[in-house]
Amino acid sequence: MKPRTKRLLAIVIGLISLAVAAFLVFKTFQSNLVFFFSPSQIVAQEAPIDKAFRLGGLVKAGSLQRDPAGLKVNFIVTDLVNETPVSYEGMLPDLFKEGKGVVAQGRLNNQGMFIADQVLAKHDENYMPPEAAEALKKAQSHQTQAAPTLSAPAGSSR
Repeated sequence: MKPRTKRLLAIVIGLISLAVAAFLVFKTFQSNLVFFFSPSQIVAQEAPIDKAFRLGGLVKAGSLQRDPAGLKVNFIVTDLVNETPVSYEGMLPDLFKEGKGVVAQGRLNNQGMFIADQVLAKHDENYMPPEAAEALKKAQSHQTQAAPTLSAPAGSSR
């Protein structure tokens, strides 16, 4: 084999190896990627069904139901416009409370129930996950835009 052919073969093998490595890194990254959705996005059917993602918002006051025989809890996450029911089995964080911010990671089933694998609560009085805060702001702005505005009658002054 000529030196030129050996060099070309080495370059081709190197490029193939690099392509395989890049493919494996991309595939691993893609399988670990978890997107965030708000209850309004779930209602708009933007969230995937039976695929892992994060749901964020506020725990609706009065919605927390605990199973007395075990660790199963059901509650509702709201963005103040729409709501999504959540089912979780396990220990809830100490800071988990109704009316406070929460991010749950899990899957949406065919019935519209979010089955959480993990529940995260806020850290302190002023903290809310950035994704949840942004979703709440967006939902509130859509709500205020949809609300009719009151105007003064013609000819009146303020």
